[in-house]
Amino acid sequence: MLRSRLGYAVLLSTALTAAAPALAQDSSTAEQTVDAMNTLFGTHPGARANHAKGVVAEGSFTPSAEAAGLSKASLFAGPAVPVTIRFSDATGVPTIPDGAANANPHGMALKFKLSDGAEMDVVTNALKYFPVATGEEFRDLLRAAAESGPKAEHPTALERFAAAHPAAATAGATAKTPSSLARETYNGVNAFIFVDKDGKRRPFRFRIEPVQGEEILPPEEAAKRDPNFLMGEIGPRIAREPAAFRVLAQLAEPGDPTNDATKPWPDDRKTVDLGTLTVSKAVPDSAEAEKALLFMPNNLTDGIEVSDDPLIDARVQAYAVSFGRRSQ
Repeated sequence: MLRSRLGYAVLLSTALTAAAPALAQDSSTAEQTVDAMNTLFGTHPGARANHAKGVVAEGSFTPSAEAAGLSKASLFAGPAVPVTIRFSDATGVPTIPDGAANANPHGMALKFKLSDGAEMDVVTNALKYFPVATGEEFRDLLRAAAESGPKAEHPTALERFAAAHPAAATAGATAKTPSSLARETYNGVNAFIFVDKDGKRRPFRFRIEPVQGEEILPPEEAAKRDPNFLMGEIGPRIAREPAAFRVLAQLAEPGDPTNDATKPWPDDRKTVDLGTLTVSKAVPDSAEAEKALLFMPNNLTDGIEVSDDPLIDARVQAYAVSFGRRSQ
């Protein structure tokens, strides 16, 4: 029953993302993490090890006036910039039904095309916090899940892991199936650092909220929907009318942990509106477009830096391994 409660949502969100120096991460851990994903979900040539099912769209980001006061990043200094967006389901199964519980958390990855020709990536998902705090723990969670099938003796490896890692038993419940990919909130579970023109540094976490508001389906309703209802709906929706999201930054206060993605900051922390993301069209051949796309959480720009969160580099290393394997 615990495996059902956890779901693949807990197992696979790698939020949940090359200007700043990366933190040290043993590459063997990344290899082992991807191996564990392949054990859970099978090996699907050409597909991502995680968030394998997705759809690519194009749009733009228009910064707010307030954003430039927090960061000297060029993203916030000028007019709107183009953005490539990839929405996705959880798990490494390319055919997972969009309404399945295990398809949560849905993801949103962004690649901003900056005015100087560089790019910046932001990787988010619908979890409000991550199930584990380090890359090694994530690998071990995946392995525990793989060992905990329906015939496993209790307490299973997954039950033992969850008992020692409380967030692993609760994080998955924070993400639910939306009526549309345009009606879900996407969170950045990792902390990053704003640097302003005077050198002042401020930790923050991204949050991306739909302007129309979040709309969540009851699980029984989601399970009845067409297996591709989310991926198939977003293109026609934005063809009729672009989908708008508010890109927000939740600012940390002194003492708020920046190195532990299992610990969300209190809801009363100040939230700043950084600007508006507008998703305006689906790419003509999404399956082909996403093959070349690699979103890296540390691919940033001057004025935004990684924090001391070890998961950032763990994600970077695992994404690189997955990209290398699916490109072969």
